[in-house]
Amino acid sequence: QLAESGGGTVQAGGSLKLSCTASEDIFKECGMGWYRQAPGKERELVSTLTRDSTARFDTFYVPSVKGRFTVSRDSAKNTVYLQMNSLKPEDTAVYYCATRCPPWLEDSWGQGTQVTVSS
Repeated sequence: QLAESGGGTVQAGGSLKLSCTASEDIFKECGMGWYRQAPGKERELVSTLTRDSTARFDTFYVPSVKGRFTVSRDSAKNTVYLQMNSLKPEDTAVYYCATRCPPWLEDSWGQGTQVTVSS
């Protein structure tokens, strides 16, 4: 239900933009999270884009990416983006998007996209 794209290999300091496209129904009802899993490490949360109780969108970033990564959404394309700037070798991982849905909907995960940052 989620289709990811945008990974690749860049040098340190470079940028990549990941995309995660969902069905219209999922996009309207659910927030989205970006996660990553580096080799030999557990999957970790990177960023979220969710609605608050007033239906406004809130963003969250883990400290290691705050100020470098930006999460956004395009309603016309049912797509959430993760713009990654000033990439570091430690950002190397497989990146996943996943829905953050209300309780009556089942969450789903993207297939993952590899991001490699060379020093």
